[in-house]
Amino acid sequence: MKAVIMAGGEGTRLRPLTSNQPKPMIPLANKPMMEHIVKLLRDHGFTDIVVTVAFLANTIRTYFGDGSEFGVRMVYATEETPLGTAGSVRNAMDELDERFLVISGDVLTDIDLSEVVRFHEERGAMATIGLKSMENPLEFGIVITREDGSIERFLEKPTWGQVFSDTINTGIYVLEQEVFDYIPPDRPVDFSGEVFPAMLEAGCPMYGYVAEGYWEDVGNLEAYLKSHRDVLDGKVELEVDGFRMSEGVWLGEGAEVDPGARIDGPAIIGDNCRVSAGAHLAAYSVIGANVRVGREAYLERCVVHDHVYLGDAVRLRGCILGRSSDLRRGSRCEEGVVLGDECFVGEHAVVNPGVKIYPFKTVETGAVINSSIVWESRGARSLFGRLGVAGLANVDVTPELAARVAMAYASTLKKGSTITTSRDASRAARAVKRAVMVGLNAAGVNVDDLELATVPVNRFQVRTARSQGGVTVRLVPNDPQSVVIRFLDANGLDIDEASQRKIERLYYREDYRRVLASEMGDIGFPPRALEYYTAALVESVDLEAIRGARFKVVLDYSYGATSFVMPNVLSKLGADVLAVNPYASTAGALSFDLKRHSEAVADLVRASGAHVGAVLDPDGERLVLIDDAGRVLSDDESLYIMLGLVLATQAEPSVALPAAVPRCFESLVRDAGAELTWTKLSGSHVAEVAQSGTVTFAGSQDGGFVFPRFMPAFDAVMALANLLAMLATTGLRLSKLAAGVPRFHVAHETVVTPWEQKGMVMRTLVEDHKDSDLLLVDGVKIVTDDGWALVLPDPEDPVTHVWAEADSAREASTRAQEMSRRIRQMLR
Repeated sequence: MKAVIMAGGEGTRLRPLTSNQPKPMIPLANKPMMEHIVKLLRDHGFTDIVVTVAFLANTIRTYFGDGSEFGVRMVYATEETPLGTAGSVRNAMDELDERFLVISGDVLTDIDLSEVVRFHEERGAMATIGLKSMENPLEFGIVITREDGSIERFLEKPTWGQVFSDTINTGIYVLEQEVFDYIPPDRPVDFSGEVFPAMLEAGCPMYGYVAEGYWEDVGNLEAYLKSHRDVLDGKVELEVDGFRMSEGVWLGEGAEVDPGARIDGPAIIGDNCRVSAGAHLAAYSVIGANVRVGREAYLERCVVHDHVYLGDAVRLRGCILGRSSDLRRGSRCEEGVVLGDECFVGEHAVVNPGVKIYPFKTVETGAVINSSIVWESRGARSLFGRLGVAGLANVDVTPELAARVAMAYASTLKKGSTITTSRDASRAARAVKRAVMVGLNAAGVNVDDLELATVPVNRFQVRTARSQGGVTVRLVPNDPQSVVIRFLDANGLDIDEASQRKIERLYYREDYRRVLASEMGDIGFPPRALEYYTAALVESVDLEAIRGARFKVVLDYSYGATSFVMPNVLSKLGADVLAVNPYASTAGALSFDLKRHSEAVADLVRASGAHVGAVLDPDGERLVLIDDAGRVLSDDESLYIMLGLVLATQAEPSVALPAAVPRCFESLVRDAGAELTWTKLSGSHVAEVAQSGTVTFAGSQDGGFVFPRFMPAFDAVMALANLLAMLATTGLRLSKLAAGVPRFHVAHETVVTPWEQKGMVMRTLVEDHKDSDLLLVDGVKIVTDDGWALVLPDPEDPVTHVWAEADSAREASTRAQEMSRRIRQMLR
């Protein structure tokens, strides 16, 4: 007699375990669920098996082959489109030329199949359904039978008011050939919903056999864990591979358990596992083959699939870990957590209860994960990165996340406060900003929405309109698929790290302020914000000098919000302007290439005889300069020129520069008798130093310039206006200034550095060079007579940056490589 195993289901309720493997192949007691079914069939004499497959069918074919390895003969019937339970069996009709048994490949059972067949034969039935009494039958189809076992009626997914019986359909059927007359071809058909009721109505002899054995539909993650507990408790007759060490503890072939480890049964330890000293496997722990359990690790009521690495002091409770996952030292997975295959969880990361992480994802070191990671590339160590809250639009940074972060931010402010918001021209930023506004309002904070505006305009509005902060949403520079949410303080500057940590704590605890309906925030649209910004900017520069110079300027607005700002400013400056891309465009911003656009502006400068060319970034914070000869200036060249003009035109200047600028910058400042303040390389710290009250100019090495007299923040429009004013005052051409920029040679290297060793690298460098001239503003800068080397750990990636300057490019490269080699030696 033949048997049919239905193995075509996707098992959506078991995701992420079934995201990349079919449900029948999920391990149960370290064997695929379907393998237990194959063994059950073989033990009852079913050695000719037809398997219906659909989702990831090759995975099943590859594992079972022709069945000879399992003592049976197996053939496969593939569903090209879903056909339902009955349709899939009809699809295998050519292989079924006699009475046959049908069983699911994704259940756990030890029901006596021989008894079901015997009952079928005794009753002379056309169809016999295996039934099982269940305490809660609501999730299953109920079958009501008469005293002789004949079926009276079917109830699919009843309510409690319809529970006239507790016997449910197990999906085990013994069927005669005539059943195919009731299965229509070429469309989805189910046994319980269509075929069996039709047969019953037609008067076919149908019976239900109430089985005595164990049966569990492993339909969801809770049932999956329960099935393992039942196996370990001996509630189901199931073959568990391995040597039974003690009551309820199985040890697989080649497994090694250190004498200092503790195993509390019942538990299963798979083949070739290694359990280190101090590890504790508490009750109901199941670990697959080739699993490594580190020292002092603790596992309780968890299922760990094959090839998983568990570092020292890992803590697992009531969770499921997919194949080939990697959990590093001190990480924790709490109750109900499920990790898909090949997930990485960094050191001391915490995955909180109920979180599901889909296959191939990374949870960074120290991260606290409160919500499931489905399509995201990673779970960040912290909510804030160097730019703000950034990630793939509608994947990492979703409207749901934006609303929750906004509520956390609003909860740090007083009820009734006002926040100024803005966005760039992209649709992604528009959607996320709307979610931010919802979150702010829900926490009792009002919103002044500038809609489409540059970051500097947003900052200015916060500073002058008495807002308590600001939020702006933009595309991430050089990554048009990602967005960033930036938060501003009451001074219009990016919030500091202390404020970020406060928001993160509220976000991860979900400790948001929720106000009454009458206390929800309002939304307003401040009038004339752009006019006020323009008026204040124009007042801060020498307007008459600029007008008198009658500049010709070529500007590329980069399809950004600067196209709304610049016309207002330029109309006041009296410049003759050739504007390129003078409108906001999502498509244009997504395809924007800075190098190509800079070269196009350079061509226009040469053709038109313009004095200055500039490409303003879409956010209005940074710019690339092109001199009157049509040469595109590097960021360092632009910074040197701007610095020289400031020193030449301002009385008693005080400047702030990043620690990685070449030596000629320091010489320029020293020769002018000006005061120099070193800053970190991050733009936020440059702006933070600029607001001290003593600095008159600050700049970054990525095209950002700060003139604190107007606003202590990067502003491309302000920088351009000041450049024109200083060129007019000095009467110099930009090309002449560019020709006077000294040649400098700076090399850059990166060294892959584990997070836990970054501190060691920095401490070792300081100790090894304690007698050298060190600058410790940002990283470790080792200064010598002929140059310097700067070592700085990356704040977001497991790498260390090395910059080095020397008298030639070759010497600079050699110095950077030598420092990189020394760091690699420290890491060994």
